[in-house]
Amino acid sequence: MSLNSSQTLTISGQDAVKNGSQHSSEDANTLLKPSTPSKKPPKPENSITIAVSSRVLFNMEKEQQIFEQQGMEEYIKYQVEHETEPFSPGPAFSFVKALEAVNTQLRDLYPESEELFDVVLITNNHAYVGLRLINTINHHQLFIERFCMTGGNSPIGYLKAYNTNLYLSSDPVKVHEALEEGIAAATMFTPDKMTEVSETQLRVAFDGDAVLFSDESEQIYKAHGLDKFFEHEKAHENKPLDHGPLKGFLEVLGKLQKKFYAKGQRMDCPIRTYLVTARSAASSGARALKTLRLWGLEIDEALFLAGAPKGPILEKIRPHIFFDDQMFHVEGAAEMGTVACHVPYGIAQRVPEKKGLKDKEISSIK
Repeated sequence: MSLNSSQTLTISGQDAVKNGSQHSSEDANTLLKPSTPSKKPPKPENSITIAVSSRVLFNMEKEQQIFEQQGMEEYIKYQVEHETEPFSPGPAFSFVKALEAVNTQLRDLYPESEELFDVVLITNNHAYVGLRLINTINHHQLFIERFCMTGGNSPIGYLKAYNTNLYLSSDPVKVHEALEEGIAAATMFTPDKMTEVSETQLRVAFDGDAVLFSDESEQIYKAHGLDKFFEHEKAHENKPLDHGPLKGFLEVLGKLQKKFYAKGQRMDCPIRTYLVTARSAASSGARALKTLRLWGLEIDEALFLAGAPKGPILEKIRPHIFFDDQMFHVEGAAEMGTVACHVPYGIAQRVPEKKGLKDKEISSIK
């Protein structure tokens, strides 16, 4: 199995199970009617902002091929000619729908609060494509009011202006740029067929080292081997690890969880978090758990796999999204149907030089 950032492993909207509505060709040719939102987006300073690129929210594989093979002008022409045809769901679609489901419950419990998820479409698409994106969003009944279309320029500079808490893209170069700016970011890949996921509970799974935590311990392992790693972790068991790039996202999830706990909904909370790590529990797990405790963060489930594959565990969890810093685990998760994201951070990070990963991806439409 091979994964690459141009999404070699793509699916059609019909392949996704409960990942969006399925549409016939007759539906696609029907003129889409814009809907008027019944609610306003929260103010950016109060919300948890999730920035997604158009190519992870929707399946735009055919359009991307036109851009790569025929150029920008033909790409724009095609999009305008097909602007009443909705895109099918992409890998981030079920994640976004789960965010909206959480928002619905938060609004019921806290009608005046603006501590909500706010999804922003961030893309370097030309504004001419905007109408098709808007039509598609209305067609799928998504609540996305904030758009950023940069006409071929990199959108990374706008992420801070949108107070972004998490950025998801299919372009590893842009993801790396975002991480360099201190913004939580990951490259999202599409499995051949996505596993069915919950429609009422948002499930987010994290790797530990170089994702939630720094790569400090990974550096010891790479330099000195497994035995020295175990010795180091035991000696530093009570010293918290430094933070990794996704710690902030876990923090905001935990903050929202506590709002449900305050209403007596700990056992029925619509947000559930998972630590899925290759660490061993007895030899190196204590430091990970103590770090989370010292940070004041809770994780709902912690799974220490002692080097075993993560794919089967993730198939059982059925998360909407899984973050890992190593492509080996990303590929293993995708093989089992999990939507997995690569976090290019830390000493173990290497931009994967796999078949299909070409220089032209840097200028592709995301």
